[in-house]
Amino acid sequence: MSTRDAQAERTRRDLLRVARELFVERGYARVGTEEIVARAGLTRGALYHHFPDKQALFAAVHEQLEQELVAGIAATISEVADPVERLEAGIRSFLDACTDRQWTRITLLDAPTVLGWATWRETDQRYGLGLVSAALAQAMDSGALIRQPVRPLAHIMIGALGEAALLIANAEDPDVARAEVEPILMLLVRSLRS
Repeated sequence: MSTRDAQAERTRRDLLRVARELFVERGYARVGTEEIVARAGLTRGALYHHFPDKQALFAAVHEQLEQELVAGIAATISEVADPVERLEAGIRSFLDACTDRQWTRITLLDAPTVLGWATWRETDQRYGLGLVSAALAQAMDSGALIRQPVRPLAHIMIGALGEAALLIANAEDPDVARAEVEPILMLLVRSLRS
């Protein structure tokens, strides 16, 4: 990588880091591009070189958070041998993310409005659906879960997880809400056992 490419990558990383901090602190609507570049110590030209507008910058921050979430869940479940326990560990890891203010503020509270529901859902499906589908298919292939069509079941699981996430994100006490939804989601998984 050339020095120029390395500098461009550093600039992009700085913009994403600062934008993420500000979007979490005050929400997308209350943050201006001037404030982002000032805090990053950059120019507006640097911002617009990497992102056409604030919404594109937000989309990149959102994408980064989704990637981090999936990587964290994948790392957690890779350590679990039993396919049903792997599915349960993935759900617990997801619920942990739901109590993270950064993730909930950007991904659950601002993203549907900023990106539009269809784009937000597509991103959510792109990251979450594959992981859930794979975990369900592995559990069915092992004989641990009743065999049934994976695609509709994965969509239903994603729906349940999404509603749990929103419940936690909007709760007065996210930790209490998380503690309430976990046993219910585990009961759903156990009801699929063969």
